[in-house]
Amino acid sequence: MNPPLPPDDRQALVDAMGPALPAPVLIVEDDALMRERIARLLAQLGYTDDALVFTASLAEARAQTAQQPHALALVDLGLPDGSGVDLIAELRADDPGLGILVISAWSTEDLILTALRAGATGYVLKERDDMELVLAVRSVLRGGAPIDPFIARRILDLSQAPASSPDRLEEGALTPRETEILHLVAQGLTNREIAEGLFLSRHTVECHIKHIYRKLAVKSRTRAVHEARSRGWLA
Repeated sequence: MNPPLPPDDRQALVDAMGPALPAPVLIVEDDALMRERIARLLAQLGYTDDALVFTASLAEARAQTAQQPHALALVDLGLPDGSGVDLIAELRADDPGLGILVISAWSTEDLILTALRAGATGYVLKERDDMELVLAVRSVLRGGAPIDPFIARRILDLSQAPASSPDRLEEGALTPRETEILHLVAQGLTNREIAEGLFLSRHTVECHIKHIYRKLAVKSRTRAVHEARSRGWLA
């Protein structure tokens, strides 16, 4: 787990936001550890628990938005009952001025561009440290459009690639990071060992593995490795 922001940095961020933080904040995230992390980071910005609305699925998020408007939305894309992209489009249609920040482990070009076209204000990867996530939220609150540096580079590369030979992943294929993690899973490493070896947080590794399971339609590490080998994705 990432350490909390130093007191001076935390106070500077709170002061920069001003006395009135836009609320309530809708958080759409099905991973319990990530929900705890987001709550902690928003608290460092000055948000109280009663200003935060947590949902773990599209259905829950839609039920909440039907009850009240929200001042900010933090949305994951891989949800149990569908894609967060659909929710982003709905939120944008209901409120053209709403700040919508995607916080996701997904980093494929097609999904990133789809989310941005649907109306996401910004996009940041879960693997970023606490300070980077806080700064991304702060940027959205101040009217900015933060894009994860890794994503920005990939979008730039995509825009500069020849139209005749776009570098696209086949439908359902693993991302480079997921493939890297799957190779380590096949070697018998635990989530903690993988996280330490790749300098990622454990919950980020768990998110990647969850996405691997979904793409391979399996529910265990052993089945994931077997299925990936049968598809030729692992030697």
